[in-house]
This record gives sequence, C-alpha cells and structure tokens, in this order.
Amino acid sequence: MNKQIISFVLLLLFSCLVHGEDPYLTFEWKVTYGTISPLGVPQQVILINGQFPGPKINCTSNNNIVVNVINQLDEPFLITWKGIQQRKNSWQDGTLGTNCPIPPGKNFTYHFQVKDQIGSYYYHPTTALHRAVGGYGPITIYSRALIPVPFDTPADDFTVLVSDWYTNSHKSLKGLLDTGRSLGRPDGIVINGKSGKGDGKDEPMFTMVKGKTYRFRFCNVGMKDTINVRIQGHTMKLVEMEGSHTVQNLYELLDIHLGQCLSVLITADQNPKDYFIVATSRFTKESRVATATIRYANGKGPASPLEKKEAPEGWEWSLNQFNSFRWNLTASSARPNPQGSYHYGQINITRTIRLVSTAGVVNGKHRYAINGVSHTDPETPIKLAQYYGVADKVFKYGLCKDEYIPPSGNEVITIAPNVVNVTYRNFVEIILENHEKSVQSWHLDGFNFFAVAIAPGRWKPEMRQNYNLLDAVSRSTIQVYPNSWAAIITTLDNAGLWNLRSNALEKQYLGHQLYFSVNAPNTSLKDEYNMPDNDILCGIIKDLPHPKPYSI
Repeated sequence: MNKQIISFVLLLLFSCLVHGEDPYLTFEWKVTYGTISPLGVPQQVILINGQFPGPKINCTSNNNIVVNVINQLDEPFLITWKGIQQRKNSWQDGTLGTNCPIPPGKNFTYHFQVKDQIGSYYYHPTTALHRAVGGYGPITIYSRALIPVPFDTPADDFTVLVSDWYTNSHKSLKGLLDTGRSLGRPDGIVINGKSGKGDGKDEPMFTMVKGKTYRFRFCNVGMKDTINVRIQGHTMKLVEMEGSHTVQNLYELLDIHLGQCLSVLITADQNPKDYFIVATSRFTKESRVATATIRYANGKGPASPLEKKEAPEGWEWSLNQFNSFRWNLTASSARPNPQGSYHYGQINITRTIRLVSTAGVVNGKHRYAINGVSHTDPETPIKLAQYYGVADKVFKYGLCKDEYIPPSGNEVITIAPNVVNVTYRNFVEIILENHEKSVQSWHLDGFNFFAVAIAPGRWKPEMRQNYNLLDAVSRSTIQVYPNSWAAIITTLDNAGLWNLRSNALEKQYLGHQLYFSVNAPNTSLKDEYNMPDNDILCGIIKDLPHPKPYSI
C-alpha cells in the first residue's frame, strides 16, 4: 500500500513537471522624462523607472517575460526587444509595423517567451527619435542548468552599453529630419550613459579581483557610428555574439557595429590598479573617445594616460576581423542538440533577394530607399491590417522586387509601406548591397541568420563560391562596408511580420527598412499565436469587429 502511495505521488509530481509552464518574470516600467548630463550638459532624456540606461532583464532560456510599460511621456511610445525572436509571436515585437504605439498616459503589457535563446541583447524605443535620448537597456539570457556553456562560470557578469550621443533633444533631432536636414555628427560617446574624462578622477564603473575572470557583454546601442572597444592592458577572449557561442579567439581591439552585441572574457592578470575601457568612434573624420574605469580591488594607482591612436583606421581591418569570427561547432546552444548539428551549407536556396540601398531627394527632403522603395509607417500597423483582412486598404505587396533594376536617369524613390511577401519555411539568401560611402548595419527581427560573406564591389552569383558554408556565426545583425555587399542566409520558419531595418537611426527614420510577411499556408495556432486580448487598436481597424481567432 505504501509503495502504491509513493508511486502515485511520484506520478503526480512528474505530471506537474511535464505540464507546468516555464517560469515567469514580471516587471512594471514607468517611462518618463528626466534631466541628466551624459556628456556634461544637462538635457532631457527618457528614463525607465527613473533609470538611464533602463532596468536590466536577467532571465534564463525559455523564461516567460511580462513587462507592463506605462507611458508617462507626452508622445506615443513603443519598445522593441532587439534580437529576441518572438517565436510565433510578432504581436510582441514592438515595431510600428506590428503594434500601435502606447498613447500618453496609457499602458501596454508585453508577454513573450525567450524560447530556445541564450546570449546578450537589448531593448530600445521604436517611436519617433526616442532612441536618441534613452529608453534602452540590456537583456541577458542565461543558459539552463542542464545545458553547459563552453567556458567556466566567470566571477561576475558586466554589461557595457556603448553609444554615440547627441546633446540635442529628440524633438529637435526629429525636427531636423522632418525639414530635410541631417542629424550631423554626434557630440560624443557614452558608456552605460556616462562619458568618462579619462583623467583618473572618474569613479570606477566595474571592480575586478586579481586572478579572476569576468564576462563583459558589449552592445553598440548607438545611432550612427561603429565603435571600437578595448580594455587597457588586457586581452579579450570572444565567446558569444548575439546568442551564438564563438570560437574563442583573442583580441586586443574589437569593432562593434550599430546594433551588435558580443561577450568577451577578461582575466584580471595585470598589476592591481585602474584601467580604462576605451570606446572610440570608427570611420569618422574626427574620432570621439569615451572611457569607463575598471578598478582592481585593493589596487593602487590611476589608469595609464590614453594613447593618441585608440583605434585602427580604415574598414579593411574591420573586414579582416569579421572574417576571423567563427561559430563554435562543439558548443551547445539553448537547446540540448549541438549547434553544429544544423548543416546550413547543405540546404538548397529557394529564393534570392538582392536589396540595394540608395538615397535621394523627394519633395525637397532626403530619403533612403531599398530597391527604390522608402518605407513609411501607415496609420494602421501592417500586421493588424493583415489580421483584420483590410491589407489592401493599407499597403501593397510587391513594390520591392527581388532584383533591383536601377533607373536610367535620376534615382526614382517611391515612399510607401515596404512589405515583401515570402514563403513560410523557405531557405532564402538575402544580399545587402551598399552603394554609399559610409558603413551600414542591418538587423532582422524574428530570426537569426548565417552571415556567410562580406566583400567589396557588386554581388554576382559566382560570389557564392566564397561563402562560408560551414561555421558562419548565427546572428541577427550584419554590417556592410562602403561600396560592398554582405550575404546572409536563413530559414523563414517563424510565421508573422518581421522588420528588416537599418540600425542607423537617421536612415531608418527616413525609409531604410522593410517588412517580411511570413504567412503559413493555413492559419493555425501551430504556426502563429492569435492577437493578444490586450492589444492596442488604432487606424482603420479600431472599431471593426474582432476577427475569428486561429485554432489548431
């Protein structure tokens, strides 16, 4: 009898474990204005719970994240979760193509799962030019205990958000773009919202103990510039990029392009004193430099003075560094199966989309375009228009062709919602071609892709023979150097509407983005979740009857 009771209890416990949900983490964020001095000049910034940068989300793979965002600004506001794939759930992506913004004085509760992901990410605003004055913060996703990472647990885990920075308000910056002018050069660089003077008088941002190893997670959350980072006297061991474990090469310097995140291990093996984290703008006429101080516990002595040359010159050096990045095929990912078990190089490409970025003037104002189309956000979000069956009243498919044919005369730019219809679960090749003189950086929501090649010139099909089809890093951002191209390949296995956008804020605002519409053959909960009950409605669908929900 006792054995039967024990067996029943064990069965009940097992049943609870099988059917129980993954843990929930719940946050309440109040978004307000505040006055601080990131570059020593008092200015209005966007705070979350009174913090800049905003609160850190520390979570574990497969956790459910619930964030109630209360908008106490005087403008509509929206947040996206950069790099979080939102499996089957583009409703939570937080872009103006998927969501209505949160009106002033209102709130919206995001609910998403960090399904099968690990790594370093961040969140930021997508409305107006709010990202220029804050509203961003880090997201760290740790591996579950049953899945080991390919290095020993560090003594501590530090986040370093680097960014170029303007001292003008976001409304002033938006006014510049709306009247046809440029944002111009940033005024400086900030590290975690501060800009050290490098004179040895700054308070330490981080503390290390001699002999121990630490993880530093760097993200470039800026608006215009690539930023080069180094830590005085210390070598950086690269271990992760945007959710993928990498081959653990050693670097003295690392270029971090707009929107990109990576993790390095630093061993405190130098004389106990202060050292600088040095962040330097790249590819600019005049380099801007910021520092943050690392202090050894019980150390004595200030950091060494900065050198005149804090970063390399030219983009060839950066391209060579990109080519040194490799996926760690022997390490585990967020799931128990090894990363290297996915042999992406053996999958046939079903569609090639060549996206050429151009620029021009429309009605006296500067615009940026992809294949001749400069995106503009409609009053009714694209995803809502699709769900309510009124897509034909909001946008047109097919304006952006798979192959760009340049006009014979002056550049012709069409300003419209830029939506590309793609087939669910197709394996696609996307070519990003940069005809400009500046470095570009692109991000794709909803997916990771394999960054298989970057090269100068114009892309041609024969370039495929130079692709890395073995161990290209799986990531969600990619840079494209001047007059060059980049090739990425991915499986479009996440139904929904997903934003491909420039990470340069000015270019993104002026049209450098599009949406991939990934529709499953049959609308089913197996492939995509229903619109959440708390979704904000706006535009022409605001008073329409609710559509019939998806079912299994």
